[in-house]
Amino acid sequence: MWKFIETHAMKEHIPILTKILPQLAVSSFIGCLKGKLSLMLFERYTNLKYKYGNQNFWVKGYYISTVSLNTKIVEEYIKNQEKEDMISDSLSKKEYVGPF
Repeated sequence: MWKFIETHAMKEHIPILTKILPQLAVSSFIGCLKGKLSLMLFERYTNLKYKYGNQNFWVKGYYISTVSLNTKIVEEYIKNQEKEDMISDSLSKKEYVGPF
């Protein structure tokens, strides 16, 4: 049905590069993915079940983009995204100089 090519869990999001069959609706795939991952996470980390209770674990939306010729570029982006985010965060911090 589908194949994960590259994924990396970040603090606020999870970029995933995957192949799915053209007959499979993207919304069905995302629904199945979110449902199965929720069950696996709640089973492995029981404290999440108590923290979130009956609330939704995932946000309602998602972002999808098709990739054909640039698959290797997207793979590298996902692999290096955390390092690049950390570098940009450290560069964007302002240093305040005291008045004296």
